[in-house]
Amino acid sequence: MKFIIALIKPEKLEEVLMALTLVGVIAKTASAVSGVGRQNGKTQVYRGNEYHPGMIPKVKIEIAVPDSLAEKTIEKICETANTGHIGDGKIFTFDLDEAIRVRTGETGDVALGQGY
Repeated sequence: MKFIIALIKPEKLEEVLMALTLVGVIAKTASAVSGVGRQNGKTQVYRGNEYHPGMIPKVKIEIAVPDSLAEKTIEKICETANTGHIGDGKIFTFDLDEAIRVRTGETGDVALGQGY
C-alpha cells in the first residue's frame, strides 16, 4: 500500500478529485493549507505596490491506495493539477505498512475502501 500526499492549487481541487474518482480512488481527504516553495522569492505587484506574498494557499490531498493503483493515481494528479506555471504543487509518496478500518477491524487493502 502507498500513502500519497499531494499539494495543489485550490482552484484545481474539484477537477483532481473527480479525476481520482474516475481512476478508482474512492477514499480521499482534502485540507486547506498554506505554504511556500520556489515562488517564495518572487516579488508581485498589487495596485502598483510590490510585495512578497509569504504563505500561499494550497490544498493538501491525502490518499491511501493499494500498490496496484499508486502509479495511476500519481499520473492522474500530475495530469490534472498541472497548469504549467510555478506553484502547481508537489506529490509525496510513502510506503504504508498497515490500514485498519476502525468500525469493522478490517485490515490492508480491504480497509482502504470499496473497489480496491
